[in-house]
Amino acid sequence: MTDHEKHNLAAEAKIKQNVAEYGWHVAQFRATSYLPSFAYTIGLWKNYQHPELICFGLMPETLHAILNIGGEMAKSGLLLKANEESRDFFEKGKSYFLEVHPDNLRDYFGYGIWFNQGPFPALQIVWGDRNHTLPWEEDFEEKFIYQQPLLDRNHLFKFREAPNAGVVTTKHFTDHGKPILYVEHDDEGQWLFLTAEEWDEADAQLMRLDEVVKRDPSLNALFNLDYGEFAEREAPGEKWYRGKREEE
Repeated sequence: MTDHEKHNLAAEAKIKQNVAEYGWHVAQFRATSYLPSFAYTIGLWKNYQHPELICFGLMPETLHAILNIGGEMAKSGLLLKANEESRDFFEKGKSYFLEVHPDNLRDYFGYGIWFNQGPFPALQIVWGDRNHTLPWEEDFEEKFIYQQPLLDRNHLFKFREAPNAGVVTTKHFTDHGKPILYVEHDDEGQWLFLTAEEWDEADAQLMRLDEVVKRDPSLNALFNLDYGEFAEREAPGEKWYRGKREEE
């Protein structure tokens, strides 16, 4: 048994124990240099027929506390609903509930899907900035824009960058329609989308990220490729294999 398999078995045992003892488990994931922190509940759907909850972009202990507040609400019989505001989660400021789109569920709720043996309803708890402004409202603070992806939308374009962000590809893709088989996200944040064909600087093309994804929606699976990582596959539709770029 590999270390990864042992870790999964230990995590699954802990989840079952917490759900049985407390009613729910909070799965937490720390931020990386590229991706925001997030945490979600497991057990609310099974025990209380309440949507699971997820929240992004805050300190782990804050996320844990927020989700425990939601868990206590579900346990008491309260039903949180999409498109409603709440002031129960923060001493100052409001939060808002979004319904997680089914196409975004698998990206974040891995252990939740395992525990529930399939999909389930979920709500995202969205927080406001220091002026209590929500992400879709005017004058939301720019520094927080990418700290909480909005899971009721963006299922057709999952990358954190702006849709018009420029990325590098080649004429083999833009002009000849060859499939993307290698993707790299370098330490500076630049994205590289390559086909199997040899290329040089003369072949390089700058393209909008959303146009690349529109041509090949399967590239959405790599939205969480971290800085310094790459992914490759043998053919379209095949599994992506990920790795860490070696320093030159």
